[in-house]
Amino acid sequence: MAEIISMPKLGFDMAEGTLTRWIKSEGDPVQKGEVLAEIETDKATVEVESSFTGVVHRLLIEQGAAVPVGTPIAVI
Repeated sequence: MAEIISMPKLGFDMAEGTLTRWIKSEGDPVQKGEVLAEIETDKATVEVESSFTGVVHRLLIEQGAAVPVGTPIAVI
């Protein structure tokens, strides 16, 4: 069953974040809690962890893209 990873809200006033780097690639296995990507906000760069165990099926956002909070970024 596919699970969707969305752009997290990392701060009270955060409206969007920039996906600076994917740590995992399509086809890579991933464990719950493992780092998937790095997100840059106006205040910090934060690692985004997987909420699920499985395989990275699809990366939906390219590196460097600014993405609104709640937007799907990957499929596990």
